[in-house]
Amino acid sequence: MSEKADIAVVILTYNESLHLPRALAHIASFAREVFVIDSYSTDDTVEVAKAAGAQVLQHPFQNYAKQFQWALDHAPITAAWVMRLDADEIIEADLATEIVARLPQLPADVTGINLNRKTIFQNKFIRHGGRYPLMLLRIWRHGKARIEDRWMDEHIYLTEGRAITFKGGFADHNLHDLTYFTDKHNHYASREALDVLNQRIHLFPQLSLTAESTARQAKIKRFLKESIYNRMPFELAALGYFLFRYFVQLGFLDGRVGLTYHALQCLWYRFLVGAKLRELETAVKNATSPEEIRAEVVRLTRQRLDTD
Repeated sequence: MSEKADIAVVILTYNESLHLPRALAHIASFAREVFVIDSYSTDDTVEVAKAAGAQVLQHPFQNYAKQFQWALDHAPITAAWVMRLDADEIIEADLATEIVARLPQLPADVTGINLNRKTIFQNKFIRHGGRYPLMLLRIWRHGKARIEDRWMDEHIYLTEGRAITFKGGFADHNLHDLTYFTDKHNHYASREALDVLNQRIHLFPQLSLTAESTARQAKIKRFLKESIYNRMPFELAALGYFLFRYFVQLGFLDGRVGLTYHALQCLWYRFLVGAKLRELETAVKNATSPEEIRAEVVRLTRQRLDTD
């Protein structure tokens, strides 16, 4: 495929020298511009990115949403379309071909494109338990989308127009081990607990999805989580969620590797979020000022709450 699409790919990085060469190799055939927004990596991530021809910008990291919105606001993007890509994600050949062939043909009212993401865990494609396909809005016309200002589970949303779906292959395939996986999800749990606490006590403003603004699947999942799941005792909710995914959504068909994934990703992780949320709520219950609340939240989550 010699022709490139009029698209810029934006990748956030911190110490991603393991994954970044693979991600860049899979977009080289179609991306006209590549921007790597680095959070001052201590490995050779920046050198890898520059060697592949990517433009590198560095900015301190607070959370994913703020970092990505900073990228949209400051990267010198000239392409007509923008793609969000994580360093451990892969754009497969059929999707690359689809992007090149279809982008120029889309009508003006189509401003976003959903992709169906696969999950690869310990080199196994997790097909069941509601994990495939995961529909995500990942491509949009430059200037027609923003990212939700949330601490966790943030989505791109369109500011105008409508979205369609491309069918090509798109995979999340992290190459690290289980220690890395559990450590990462421990940090995620702190951020998600902070997100839920914010919904309850309104530490800072938060955007909500609309049916038109992003993938319908994401909208439905957000509604179910916030309207039903988060209102249940977390001990029961986490167990019920695991049983639903593992048996009703046939997660058991993913075999032994699938059991590890589903047990960690929905039972252990969801329980951890609930336990951390309870810890946060207990800590801030007797606070007498917003400053005391924020100090307790920072102490327990180790997250920066400044808005710079």
